[in-house]
Order: sequence, then C-alpha cells, then structure tokens
Amino acid sequence: MSYICEVCGKGSLKGHNRSHANNLTIRRWKPNLQRIKISTSNGPQRIRVCTSCIQAGKVVKVTS
Repeated sequence: MSYICEVCGKGSLKGHNRSHANNLTIRRWKPNLQRIKISTSNGPQRIRVCTSCIQAGKVVKVTS
C-alpha cells in the first residue's frame, strides 16, 4: 500500500528520531489518508485522499 494522496500527491516524509543520548534512528511521517467513494464519469470509485484535500473541498464524497 503506497502512502500517496491521489489528488495532491502528498506522500511520506523521512526524518530522524533523536534520543537524549543523541542516538539517531530513521522514522517516517505518513499523511492522513482516507479511502472515500467519489463519483466519476465511470460511476462511483474508491480512492485514497488526504484529509487536507477533503477539508479543502478538492473532492466530494458520494453519500449512500
């Protein structure tokens, strides 16, 4: 499963955890993706969209 928004292309970011002993381990920040049903020309379809795109109104959910 890829953590990429199908609308804006937002994906995972990579960084480091730093402990008090200054040890370094790699960590990832994942976007908040939701599987929602939208209406397309081919009928209803499920896509993965980040919550910022849903809140901004870039996609419209299908009710029912």
